[in-house]
Amino acid sequence: MLRLVLPKGSLEKATLELFEAADLTVIRSSSVDYRASIDDPRVVEVRILRPQEIPVYVAEGLFDLGITGRDWVEETSSDVHSLGELQYSKATNNPVRVVVAVDGNSSVQRTEDLPAGVRVASEYPEMTKRYFAAKGIQADVRLSYGASEAKIPDIADCVVDITETGRALRAAGLRIIDTILTSYTELIAHPAAWANPEKRHAMEQLHTLLLGTLEARGQVLVKLNVSEASFEKVLKVLPSAKSPTVSRLASGDYAIESVVQKRTINTVIPALKDAGASDILEIPISKIIH
Repeated sequence: MLRLVLPKGSLEKATLELFEAADLTVIRSSSVDYRASIDDPRVVEVRILRPQEIPVYVAEGLFDLGITGRDWVEETSSDVHSLGELQYSKATNNPVRVVVAVDGNSSVQRTEDLPAGVRVASEYPEMTKRYFAAKGIQADVRLSYGASEAKIPDIADCVVDITETGRALRAAGLRIIDTILTSYTELIAHPAAWANPEKRHAMEQLHTLLLGTLEARGQVLVKLNVSEASFEKVLKVLPSAKSPTVSRLASGDYAIESVVQKRTINTVIPALKDAGASDILEIPISKIIH
């Protein structure tokens, strides 16, 4: 039913791991194979291509559904329907930023300080041209095929580049002076495919699985028993996504379960025990579906 295109390159590993965790494992003959499959009746074709190309191909209807970054949707001005953000990136769950950066020793503090004719190197030439035009600055925008930071100061006066943390730019001696775009990974669809009720339903189901898997990351289910005397004390210790699930046991005690951030579990479990909880279980979560 659905022709799906996934990103190759920096997002590839994180995307394939997400699909596997969502029980949508991508099967291919080798790590360099551009054709793949998913053992799911909703997916008839899987292709793995550069994220820069994906918005264009989805907009043209070559694929029904794709994953790429908002940065490439904006760069290509592609007419696609966005099902929404998938909050993961190549290294973290944080968005990436398309930023303007100059030499760290430059007197320039903001984009408006840059002179007419400023030389700009970027992997996002179209977005960069629109940005400088909106600022009223005549800019000589040059396409960069990577390593943009190495082109300052002799080849370019500033760069428009992508960063998750800014660490690589700082290490290259550059300083960020503006953010053009904050970009998450997105699930995008061809508008005509989205308008098809059967395909839309399949897309929404896949989206549900992916979102549920992302929400479950870093969380665990905690189950415990507690006496009536310690019940309120334990509830005060126990964090919960909304409210904990509470059941009355035949003994008169309570069974409680709640979703807890994995990063806090090392302090939560001892605190629960101190508050009077017993039979505490920590259980991994694969998906959280609302």
